[in-house]
Amino acid sequence: MLENQSSPLYLPGATTVGIVCKDGVILASEKRISYGNLVLSRAGKKVFKITPNIGAACAGLVSDMQILIREAEAYANLFRLEANRPISVRAVAKLISNLLFSHRLFPLITQTIVGGVDEDGPSLYVLDVLGSNIPDNYTAVGSGAEMAMGVLEESYREGMTIDEGKELAKRAIKSAISRDAMSGDGIDILIITKDGIEEESIKF
Repeated sequence: MLENQSSPLYLPGATTVGIVCKDGVILASEKRISYGNLVLSRAGKKVFKITPNIGAACAGLVSDMQILIREAEAYANLFRLEANRPISVRAVAKLISNLLFSHRLFPLITQTIVGGVDEDGPSLYVLDVLGSNIPDNYTAVGSGAEMAMGVLEESYREGMTIDEGKELAKRAIKSAISRDAMSGDGIDILIITKDGIEEESIKF
């Protein structure tokens, strides 16, 4: 039986940003989980730790992003055990790209930002639902990405400190929250440096 063509297709909204700084990477996302006109949760978590120095931030279906990150974390741990060294940020991004592409016929509905610090320094990669893997210094994904990207384009500069990057991420997401009804209710932030990952949460 054919699906009713008049029924709306609801995609979950979000605003998620990633910023490369001089000494690390900032990943941040707001907390609202929505489906169409319904706010399912005001305490959703869309930023994840994969290794002690690599994290990810997602926009999309929470179930899909959770299973993707869980699988990536397992493979990263296996690599560390087999190679006796930590996996690189580039390799984690490629791993997640392969996982997304392997699901291309029934795609995982999540846009993903992978960031971290390894022996080559801080780096950031943005991936779409089919696994396209693009390195960048700053990026935004989700339904509020256009508003957030405007703030990032205006204010980002190379060599920013961690504190400057964190404040820029907050401003970018707040700008999107004020205009995107599917984003809101606070911000979760991962601060990734060579010394590890710190997590901050801001409630509105």
